[in-house]
Amino acid sequence: MELAFPHDGTPPNRLTRRELLGLTGKAALLAVVAPSVLPASAWAADSYDAMRATWVDIQLGTGFNPAAAPFAAALTKLGTQAAGYRDTMTSSGAALWTELPVGTVSAHVTSAFRRLRVMAMAYRQPGTGLTGDAALAAKITTGLDRMHTNVYTPTTTTYNNWWDWQIGAPQGLLDTALLMYDQLSSTQLANYAAAIDHFVPTSVVSAYTGNSTGANRADLCRVLGLRGVMTKNATLTALGASSMVPIFPYVRNGDGLYADGSFVQHTWIPYAGSYGQVLLGNIAKILSLYAGSPWAITDPLVQNAYAAVDNAFAPFIYNGLVMDGVSGRGISRGTFADPNQNRQSDHVRGHSISMHILRLANSGAAPAAQAAAWRSMVKGWMQREYYEPLLSNPGLEVTDMAQATALLNDSGVSATAEPVNHRLFGMDRSVHRRPTWAAQISMCSSRTGFYEYGNGENVRGYHTNSGMLSWWGSNYSNGQYSDEFWPTVDPYSLPGTTVSLKALPDSAGQAWGKDRPNAAWAGGATDGTFAAVGQDVRGLQSTLVGKKSWFCLDDSIFCLGAGITSTDGTGVRSTVDNRNMGPNNTFVFSVDGVTQPSTLGWNQTFTDPEYMTVNGMGSWVFPQGGTVKAQRVARTGSWRDINVGGSTAAISRNYVTMTVEHGTDPTGASYCYQVMPGATSGQAAARAAAPNVTVLANTATVQAISVPGLGLTMANFFAAGTAGPLTVDKPCSVLVREQGGTMTVVVSDPTRAATTVRVTIAKTGYPKVGAAAGITALSTASQIVLLAEVGGTLGVSRTITLSGTGTTVVPGTASHLPASATTYVRDGSYADTNYGNQTTMTVKNTNTTGSGYTRRALTKFDLTGLSGTVQRAVLWVNGVVSDSAGTVTTLRAFAMGSSWSESTVTWNTAPALGGALGTGQLGGTADWVGLDVTSAVAAAQASGTVSLAVYEPLGAVGLAAVLYTRLNGTNPPQLEVVTG
Repeated sequence: MELAFPHDGTPPNRLTRRELLGLTGKAALLAVVAPSVLPASAWAADSYDAMRATWVDIQLGTGFNPAAAPFAAALTKLGTQAAGYRDTMTSSGAALWTELPVGTVSAHVTSAFRRLRVMAMAYRQPGTGLTGDAALAAKITTGLDRMHTNVYTPTTTTYNNWWDWQIGAPQGLLDTALLMYDQLSSTQLANYAAAIDHFVPTSVVSAYTGNSTGANRADLCRVLGLRGVMTKNATLTALGASSMVPIFPYVRNGDGLYADGSFVQHTWIPYAGSYGQVLLGNIAKILSLYAGSPWAITDPLVQNAYAAVDNAFAPFIYNGLVMDGVSGRGISRGTFADPNQNRQSDHVRGHSISMHILRLANSGAAPAAQAAAWRSMVKGWMQREYYEPLLSNPGLEVTDMAQATALLNDSGVSATAEPVNHRLFGMDRSVHRRPTWAAQISMCSSRTGFYEYGNGENVRGYHTNSGMLSWWGSNYSNGQYSDEFWPTVDPYSLPGTTVSLKALPDSAGQAWGKDRPNAAWAGGATDGTFAAVGQDVRGLQSTLVGKKSWFCLDDSIFCLGAGITSTDGTGVRSTVDNRNMGPNNTFVFSVDGVTQPSTLGWNQTFTDPEYMTVNGMGSWVFPQGGTVKAQRVARTGSWRDINVGGSTAAISRNYVTMTVEHGTDPTGASYCYQVMPGATSGQAAARAAAPNVTVLANTATVQAISVPGLGLTMANFFAAGTAGPLTVDKPCSVLVREQGGTMTVVVSDPTRAATTVRVTIAKTGYPKVGAAAGITALSTASQIVLLAEVGGTLGVSRTITLSGTGTTVVPGTASHLPASATTYVRDGSYADTNYGNQTTMTVKNTNTTGSGYTRRALTKFDLTGLSGTVQRAVLWVNGVVSDSAGTVTTLRAFAMGSSWSESTVTWNTAPALGGALGTGQLGGTADWVGLDVTSAVAAAQASGTVSLAVYEPLGAVGLAAVLYTRLNGTNPPQLEVVTG
């Protein structure tokens, strides 16, 4: 079959369908009379051909001049690489390349298909020196056939890693086959399709669970959809689109996108920078693929994916790099043993995210305003990225080079500056941004893993989530973690961490992040500008315990540690910082203004230092003195040390390390220091002479500070207690800011255990409520008393603003009433059964009649002890979704009559549902749900009893939720009532 190339053998630099439709006047006429520049889809016989052309455009790129820089060099490099693969391909046998033997390592199957894809790209791209080369085409098609006959066959039994068989290999196969489509017969396409069907049956997307969630789910959808396009199979093409939909709803536990911007993969690992990057890339490509087709993805929840660009990905991008705290075991991928694999780094991973966002912006799928904002954002990243700029990335494919270059040259797009804000995420991550620097804190809790290793990767990442504090300047230190940091840094001296020096073996603990600390307190409170962040730190395979806090301010981060205790029989270390000096050791390090030796191997312990500085990087101030060890050391390692696929080449980097050595088996040890990114020695000296922070408490119970110059009082309470003007009745994080006659109070429960937290502030002068979200003011007279409803928020902050204007506060009393009766009723053949003696009660709306699976929970409360007018009432129930159909459901409260008895009521005798009341969401991990029942409680107050049903919204099918009854000692229902 002949290719429709111009006579010089160069394939046309195609216009996309969207570009063609956007042409007007003479441009449109020129396009019509010059068919050589028409996209293949313009001649498409059907939707499949159009989609195939779109996918080819996604791989090859459009709108670029192959003879111009930087494309000419990239295309030449592609041709050289493809020629190398062509020349070293074996002539027979199962393995296409001798260095990729088959039968044991499944990654070799994926690698073989990826090499064929490179060859196909060189064949299709202009300017490669192999464009349209018939001999190369024969090698490619022969390679595909040999893989089908010997390796990736309809009967092969899988081995090693499932991912290669279901994602890596079929994606490489499909990309190659679609690029070489015109060179393949229908029999060949059917053969490849049969193999894919064997390894990737439609059942892989039948349920959103296991390996079919988040990024993996999107990968599987891509395989199924392109498999359908390749053989014009409507069922599979449609399935590829429809199976994307379960990715879009927000989750409350496990893998997926969260409403607060968290993204988790492998159940326990924050992963926006690696698996999230894959998810985002697939979303962008798949939406582009299906746009304008009969199977276009139009589910309204796709808006969550668009929102994720701003909420889940952009917060972790700074000057083009993606922060390592959300890249999981990906941080161990740098220089590979295979010279054909391009080096990775935080910048390289950031480039992928930037290009995925730009592709999504250009897809036409997202709303125009969002797309325009994304282009401006990406342009800003590209313009500011002085370290490893995107267009200098040797692994950047021409398709991304084309869209990046077009964006930079588009004078109609203005670059957006880095935002100045603070973001806290329920996945135990925090990002603090100031005008000239940004920082990120990595923590772990019972919800997130100590670290992730797997497949021989990241085998020494043990302490990456033990409070690691990473930071970058606007025009300095952007290579701090890019420049061979991970293979050379001391894994027991990661910046900001507190760890036991107990020696751990490579790959300590369980793979895939399954080891988690037995501590729930991680998170904090933020007003969007400043933040109190804390962690109940524990040690991996260690007895270490301690409390850590970071108070994120305007020009610094104030760090406290307390209660640091261990009985491991080894030392315990808190690392103030560990700055990568690079290979040349040229940075000047000084203590209290005195330059220290630059000799490698130098170390000294300083008693009560005031400040330390690395010129050109920043300073560290020690308001309470203490003992700090400093050293300048060269460390040597290799990427192979931390990743089985890494290069064995030895690398050395020089470090200035500052640590607080707590000694062997410390009891109640502590630290206090202030990180000032970018600050000079003079600025640090001025801060040491005139501190801007007062430490209110630094104990294992509470860590708190005040910053009068900013009007801030902030505290992390690890137990009920008092610090300065703040008193709380449960563990929580509190931020108070006073400015311009207004007090803003922010409260969160990082433990996620409480329904409400009572906060008392020993201050006056703020008598009225300006705005409130989840907080009720009980009093503002002699002191301020607040009730924050924190249950079911997943650690998200609640906020109230008080001032001299607004709504007058009616003094209130908060009561928490226990249930006097709880049970559930069930329809169908169970309609006469009583469940009054159960410790759990099930709720599910099947939206059917008499099925036997519809269940409602009933609760009853005694109101006789209440006095005053009901101002607010919330029914709190605790439970978990237990349903194979999903993990998130909405519960709804209903008013109902009280003429029922816990020991006798059944479906047939239960009072009918009354008025619909408040709603709340419940997920697959046990949690509280707060349902607003104010009107029902107010109406029932005079009778002395209120009866409330818990069900799901009427007219829709819900999921089974198992709730605790009053007979269960674990979080039984309670009624919060505020009267005044």
